Formats: sequence, C-alpha cells, structure tokens
Amino acid sequence: MEPRALAGDERAIEGLPIRLVIALVVGVASLSVMMNTLGGIQTLGVTELDVKPTPEVIDEASTDLTVEVVSPNGDRIANATVVASGGTATLGSVATARTDANGTATLSLSPSLGPNQQEGTIQFDVKPPAGGQYADERGNTEVLVVAGG
Repeated sequence: MEPRALAGDERAIEGLPIRLVIALVVGVASLSVMMNTLGGIQTLGVTELDVKPTPEVIDEASTDLTVEVVSPNGDRIANATVVASGGTATLGSVATARTDANGTATLSLSPSLGPNQQEGTIQFDVKPPAGGQYADERGNTEVLVVAGG
C-alpha cells in the first residue's frame, strides 16, 4: 500500500467517532477505579484524631492519667471513647473512658514492666463520637512507663 493512498482514502474518518467513544468510556471507567481506590469522596473530609496524655511519663505505681482527644487543629473532641492498652508495658486490663464536654477523659492505670525492663509504653486508641467526620486510623501519642519510683 502506498503512503499517499491512506491520506486520500475518505473512508478513514468513518472509524474516528467510534474510537472517540471507546476512549471516553475507557477514561471514565479508569477514573471510577481511581476514585474507589482513594476511598470515595466522603473520606476526603474525615479528620484524624490524636490524644494528649498528661503526664507523658509515669512509673509503675497506680496513676490517674488525664487524656485529651484533639483534632489536628488542637480542638478538643467531646463524647469520644479513649481505650488504653498495654504496648511494651503491661496493663492488668484494658481501661476505657469517655471524654467530657471539654474533650478530657481520666483513666486509672496500674502499668507494670517485665523483668529487666527499664521502660515501656501504653498505647491509646480513640473511638470517635457518632455522627462526626472523625477517624482514628493512625497511631496515637503513647505514654512512657519507666521503672522505679
């Protein structure tokens, strides 16, 4: 076939509209797959929560710990449930508390360390209040437990 024959062929335009429709359908399908991979439009407005424990360093004695649940902007979040569990330190049981109107919860903890263990951590999880655009998917601030008194 001669190169000029293709340019002179008037039937070549007949396939162009169907090719454009196919490209559009494939593009829309690809966009749909990408949006589903990102988790949908609703999750773009979710605010990640964190905790601010006070004090941040405790010993093995029984301790009352104040925990604030905060947004990235520092706003305190009311009606969230804080769950304390042993990280590298051991707790006798999981401790839970709900934040008050000021976004503060108080937990009574009695952590312990293993033999020859000088320090450990207590981990916190947050169950966000119902009906809000909050999530707790990342790791939160931990409390350091040190041996001795």
